Amino acid sequence: MASTKITWDNFEQEVIQSDKTVLIDFWAAWCGPCQMLSPFIEEVAAEMPEIKVCKVNVDEEPELTSRFGVMNIPMLVVMKDGKIVNQSVGFQGKEQIKNLVTGF
Repeated sequence: MASTKITWDNFEQEVIQSDKTVLIDFWAAWCGPCQMLSPFIEEVAAEMPEIKVCKVNVDEEPELTSRFGVMNIPMLVVMKDGKIVNQSVGFQGKEQIKNLVTGF
């Protein structure tokens, strides 16, 4: 399953109302570590169909960036039942991402 692009308009439906655990990747096109992380995010999305993987471009979505208090990217946030259950900042390997999603 590919990742879902999240905007202010679809956030409520795609993330808050999701019946799955949601992994949100806050990223930007100019961010080198974000670009290095992206293939791992897509692999996790393909290997873990039980979760929903979403991406938020911090340059295009300042409201969401502010809502989550994003100060550094890449930032990964795990949400379950509309609540933050885990998060990390900085580059993560694929196994670290999987542990982030399952380790709460």
